[in-house]
Amino acid sequence: MADQAELKPNVREAVPFFGVVDMAASLRFYVDGLDFRMTNSWRPDAPDKVRWCSLQLGGASIMLQEYLPAHQPKDKLGQGVSVCFMCEDALEIYRSAVGKGLSPNRPFVGNSMWVVSLSDPDGYRIDFESRTDVPEETEYDPSIHG
Repeated sequence: MADQAELKPNVREAVPFFGVVDMAASLRFYVDGLDFRMTNSWRPDAPDKVRWCSLQLGGASIMLQEYLPAHQPKDKLGQGVSVCFMCEDALEIYRSAVGKGLSPNRPFVGNSMWVVSLSDPDGYRIDFESRTDVPEETEYDPSIHG
């Protein structure tokens, strides 16, 4: 018979880890634009120069690390990468992002969820999704959907 410690799940969460070219631009996008909060950072070069960080929004986290110039990939970053954040109200995220100067795609309903999509400065696709009973393929209209 297994003891209780063996029955507890070992893996707790998956945290996307993005390599970025310009950490300052990424922090403006995630922290200033989308309200992520920095929970940890690594600053080996100078106190004001973040090279790695952990960011959190509600119960979701991501990590960012800036490439050293000599190690920056030649190919376009973010291609084919999409992270979906499940939330209570994706339209609230949309309105807040627009109000802070970001340019999310127009929200639409797909798979019974409002989908709000943005691309970060490195081309990673970020989706915020929330359940809805609005018909499939409906596009957001502020005069109807608030």
